[in-house]
Amino acid sequence: MFVLSLSPQAKMLRLAAFAALLLFFRVSLELSWAQAIPVSCLDTGLVLLRVKWQVWRHVKEKNTIAKIFQRTASKYPEKTALIFQGTDESWTFQQLDEYSNQVANFFHGQGFRSGDVVALFMESRNQYVGLWLGLAKIGVETALVNSNLRMEALLHCITISNSKAVVFGVEMMEAMKEVQSSMEKSVHLFWSGEGSLESALPGAKHLDPLLQTALRHQPDPPEKGFLDKLFYIYTSGTTGMPKAAIVVNCRYFRMASLVFYGFRMRPDDVMYDCLPLYHAAGNIVGIGQCLLQGMTVVIRKKFSASHFWEDCVKYNCTIVQYIGEICRYLLNQPYQEVERQHRVRMALGNGLRASIWREFMARFGITQVAEFYGATECNCSLGNFDNNVGSCGFNSRILPGVYPIGLVKVDEDTMELIRGPDGVCIRCKPGEPGQLVGRIVKSNPLQHFDGYLNQSATSKKIARDVFAKGDAAYLTGDVLVMDKYGYMYFRDRTGDTFRWKGENVSTTEVEGTLSRILNLTDVVVYGVEIPGIEGKAGMAAIADPENSCDLEGFASQLKKALPLYAQPVFLRFLHEVSKTSTYKFQKMELRKQGFDPTLVKDKLYFLDCRQGRYLPLDQEAFDRIQSGQQKL
Repeated sequence: MFVLSLSPQAKMLRLAAFAALLLFFRVSLELSWAQAIPVSCLDTGLVLLRVKWQVWRHVKEKNTIAKIFQRTASKYPEKTALIFQGTDESWTFQQLDEYSNQVANFFHGQGFRSGDVVALFMESRNQYVGLWLGLAKIGVETALVNSNLRMEALLHCITISNSKAVVFGVEMMEAMKEVQSSMEKSVHLFWSGEGSLESALPGAKHLDPLLQTALRHQPDPPEKGFLDKLFYIYTSGTTGMPKAAIVVNCRYFRMASLVFYGFRMRPDDVMYDCLPLYHAAGNIVGIGQCLLQGMTVVIRKKFSASHFWEDCVKYNCTIVQYIGEICRYLLNQPYQEVERQHRVRMALGNGLRASIWREFMARFGITQVAEFYGATECNCSLGNFDNNVGSCGFNSRILPGVYPIGLVKVDEDTMELIRGPDGVCIRCKPGEPGQLVGRIVKSNPLQHFDGYLNQSATSKKIARDVFAKGDAAYLTGDVLVMDKYGYMYFRDRTGDTFRWKGENVSTTEVEGTLSRILNLTDVVVYGVEIPGIEGKAGMAAIADPENSCDLEGFASQLKKALPLYAQPVFLRFLHEVSKTSTYKFQKMELRKQGFDPTLVKDKLYFLDCRQGRYLPLDQEAFDRIQSGQQKL
């Protein structure tokens, strides 16, 4: 093999050029030597180039996540792939491969073919991964339905995905019974888990024994490639119901790989994944490290603050996943010796507040916080690869074209883009808040926007003439701020969703539910901030001119209709809700007044979770909430 080696003179010239480049960055941007290196985008650029090269290779070879996993399984057949904390059930890569093959062969035998859709509705466990992976092996796309959804929202997710079948966990039996009569009769139903046939849903088949008799050989691969659909993840929408975001094989690979290489993970790491697998963070960022890189992933059905570090010690975890709420919950726990006995070196996630960042690292002995920014469907993910406190990511100010994303000026009240005289959006300067946008380039898999099943919803997330005339860009709906070095900081989540208890809450979905319960009265839902608590708590302003609302009955119906995180924490009863001339509710003033009884003269209530009922919110209760004495 011919190897090109540099002469000593060439090496000196290369070093001199590099030093000159750093000197330029240091002087022009007033950076320290340590800061000049990340701003030159060397680390980020190398990661992007590595992933980009791999993406193009997989596109050319028409690979899929299922095919890449088969290579991983061949490389590590006897290594542990998945551990389910709930039962200590451990699967090797070979076992995961064989289980997914059984899923593929069974459903193929049932007549399912490439392009068909199957809805998956169950809590997190090893089988969850094997089911969607097995379906992917025959080209069947899985709709990953949020396990908290019930009734109308659940039916909506099954219907809009055009699912030919629903595979659900035995724990979802009652939820499925509530919607079965409204579903198309042609939809096949399969349930998984331990349960009696007597209590099973009529017409549903018990999947587990059927899979045990299915063939374990690799199925014939479908005519699908790297840019084809893998599955759907539902995100909160502005239409009142969840939107099905399209996740193609390339997007899954890109999200998982950028995290793996950017944060210098290793195949011998053990990941603790306590995030739901119907979300991108749990299923792509977490499980993706297992399928693509050969990492062992520990699955926990639901996050537990009191058992978090105990689990990490038990399973020798080296990386833990979080969302901002998780870090705060862990810090609120009383000290335990086990919290310093673990081997965790990295906390991976998003939403960690700058105010508790250092405290979190110091108390639990975490050497690296791997904070990133990204939505399931976005084309402008960011990574904070060098542990810069408070930052959700970085993009070079020197070479912005390497990764064409940016912050553009926006009216934060309406989220309308502000444009210059030429009609093009105005880029933000350091320190100026702006909406994060990413240029869409259809020919580049790293910059493509795959959108949603609903074309109208897709169109609403695209803006034209953003960076230049004639271009198109994806709108994140999030306002960020960039410092002079290129680090990005989260400003606020805007639009018709807010985040509470680690979940995105659709205001229009909650408004619709409350309005139906209250006989179609006007209802406005919005998020309000509470000191010391991550995210925003839901608040509902309800038109009740006759003071006729039965609070106990209302709370009881809410429990049946909405998951806990979507139930309003605060209620405000007023004579009427103000509307615009086009019959849109005016939320801005309501949001500004919040739940402060000195600003709001209407009746206010708050949800006492321990009692499960709404109680009057007077000045005393308000003070308790503000001081943190009243738990929400």
